Amino acid sequence: MFDCDSTLSGIEGIDELGRLRSPEIGDHIAQLTTDAMDGRVPVEDVFGLRLNLIQPSQQECTGIAQRYLDHVEPHAKRIIAQLKDEDWDIAILSGGFEPCIAPLAAYLGIDRIEAVPLSFDASGAYAGYATDYPTTRSGGKLDAIRQIKTQDAYTLTVMVGDGVSDLETKPGVDCFIGFGAYIIRDRVLAEADAFIYSLDELPALLRTVDDIRERKTS
Repeated sequence: MFDCDSTLSGIEGIDELGRLRSPEIGDHIAQLTTDAMDGRVPVEDVFGLRLNLIQPSQQECTGIAQRYLDHVEPHAKRIIAQLKDEDWDIAILSGGFEPCIAPLAAYLGIDRIEAVPLSFDASGAYAGYATDYPTTRSGGKLDAIRQIKTQDAYTLTVMVGDGVSDLETKPGVDCFIGFGAYIIRDRVLAEADAFIYSLDELPALLRTVDDIRERKTS
C-alpha cells in the first residue's frame, strides 16, 4: 500500500488546491497540512477546515489530477509494474481526494484506491466530502488496513509513505517503509521499520521483509 501525496507524486494535492484561491490561503493550507503530517495536530482537526476554505470545484480537481501526473515519482510506474509481476497486490491508501488521485492510479496501473470521495452538484460546484471516510481522521489508515486485511486475508502487508498518518499504520503491517524523496519528517525517519529516498530502492528492500517482520516480533 502506498500513500499518494509526497510519495507516488511530489505534490500535496490539498495545498495545490489552496493556492488556487490566493497565496495567503495557499500558505495557510500548506501549514495545516504540515502540522497534520508531522503529527502536531490530529488529521480530523484540519481536514474539514481545509476543504471548507477551498471548496474545490470538479474542474479544479481535474486540474490537480493533471498536476499529480506531471509530478509523478520518476520510478513509480516501472516499480509498480515490477511488483505486480512479483505477485504483490498494490493499493493507494490516502487522505487525498479520489477524483484527483484516480487518473494517477490509472496511469500507474493501480486498481484499488482508498481515498476520500468528494461530491459535486450538477454544475460541478463543491458539495461536500465523505465525512465518515477512515482517512479523514488520525488512525484512520490503520483502521483501513485492518479492514483490507480482514476482507482479503493477506498474510504479508507493507505500507510506504512520508507522513505520521502513514506511520500510524505500523502496528497493522509487517513492514512500514518511510519515504523521503520529497520531504523527510523526523518522526517518520526515526520510527519507520525501514526508510528509502526513492521508489527505485523498494524491490530490493521488499526481499528482506521477512527479516524485518521477524525483528519486529522478536
